[in-house]
Amino acid sequence: MHYICIMEKQNIILDSVDTYNKIYGLPTRHPLVAVFDLKEATRTMGDARLTYGVYALFLKNGVNCTLRYGRRSYDYQEGTVVSFAPGRVVDVENKPGDAAAPDVIGLMFHPDLIYGTPLASKIAKFGFFDYSQMEALHLSDEERAKFLFFLNLIKEELERPVDHHSASVLSANIQLLLEHLDRFYDRQFITRHKVNSDVVAQFERNLKEYYAEGKGRGEVPGVAYFANLANLTPGYFGDLVRKETGSSPKDIIALHVIDVAKQRLAESNDDVSVIAYDLGFDYPVHFTRMFKRLAGVSPTHYRVKSSHSVM
Repeated sequence: MHYICIMEKQNIILDSVDTYNKIYGLPTRHPLVAVFDLKEATRTMGDARLTYGVYALFLKNGVNCTLRYGRRSYDYQEGTVVSFAPGRVVDVENKPGDAAAPDVIGLMFHPDLIYGTPLASKIAKFGFFDYSQMEALHLSDEERAKFLFFLNLIKEELERPVDHHSASVLSANIQLLLEHLDRFYDRQFITRHKVNSDVVAQFERNLKEYYAEGKGRGEVPGVAYFANLANLTPGYFGDLVRKETGSSPKDIIALHVIDVAKQRLAESNDDVSVIAYDLGFDYPVHFTRMFKRLAGVSPTHYRVKSSHSVM
C-alpha cells in the first residue's frame, strides 16, 4: 500500500477521533471511538507536537519513533503500551531515514462516549493515563493476547449497526480493557520490586535530607518534588510508593514532618509558630491541625507531655 508522508513539523490538536484518522488516512466508522492498525494507514505523520483531547492507548510492535515528554526522550519498546488522556501534550519524533508507517495498533475514544456510563465515574482511577512514556506497560505474550482480545471485541461492536445499546456496550468493553491494563500494571510493579524498593529508599533519604539541610522553610515538599528527583511522574511515583509501602507519598511526607516537629518540640524552646514556619507552613494553625490529627494532641500539649517524661 502506498502512503503519503507528511514531513514538516506540526502542532496538532487531537480533539476528535476523526482528526487522528485523517492524519493517517484511515476511515472513521464511529465519531467517538476507533480501533486502528497503523499498518493500514495511507498517510504517515512526521515530527509533531500533539495535544490530546481524547483518550488513547497504543501498543507498539516495533521501534521507529521517539516520544518526548518534557525534557526527556523515550524510544517505544516492542510490546509496550502507552496511554494518553485529554490535556496531555507529547512530541513525536520520527527516526531519521524511517518513512514507514509505524507498526502500532490501538484504541482512541472521546470523553463524550462514556458520559452517563459507569466508566465515566471510574475513568479517574486509571492512573496510568497520567504516566509518562518511560513508565510504559511492558506486556507478556499472554497479556498482549488479552489486549488484542478486548480490542477485537470493541472493533466487532463498531462493525455492527448502531442501536441504543451501542454506547453502553462499547463503554463496558473499554472498561474491561482498562481494568486488565490496571491489573497488568500491578504485575509490573511486583516484578520490578527490586528497582521500586530502591526508588522508595531514595525517596526516604531525600525526605530526611530535605529537612536536615534546612530546606523546609516556607514550603512543605509535595509529591511532585520527590517524583521529579526520581525522574518519574507524580502519578506513577505515587502508585509505586503506595504499592511498595502501603502508604501514599503524601502520608509518608506528613509523618516525617511530624517526627521532625516532635524532636524540635522536645529539644528546644522555640515557639510553635517558629517551628511551623521552619517546617514549611505559612500558617501555624495548619501545622497545629496536622500535628493534632497525626499525633493525637496539639503541639503545645505534646511539649508538656515530653517535658514531664524527661523529668
